[in-house]
Amino acid sequence: MSIADAIRDKLIQAFAPSALSVNDDSASHAGHSGATRDDGSRGETHFSVRIVSEKFAGLSRVERQRRIYAVLAEEMAGPVHALSLTALSSAEA
Repeated sequence: MSIADAIRDKLIQAFAPSALSVNDDSASHAGHSGATRDDGSRGETHFSVRIVSEKFAGLSRVERQRRIYAVLAEEMAGPVHALSLTALSSAEA
């Protein structure tokens, strides 16, 4: 399973989003610190995520990000170097 698929699966399970996009932005970071994983392979190190979920209603932007990072702790501790987040409630989308 790709890292993008793992991120997608975990976010779906945790937040039941009405909309979700997970984009691998690694190619635009070639040569940048963290662009190569610990095993020497390239790609799947930089991601952007847009997620819309009712579970974010009433939460601050920081709290939404904390909850997402908690769900993705394994990925953030390993292969993922950078994660750009847009987390919205359904009313904000």
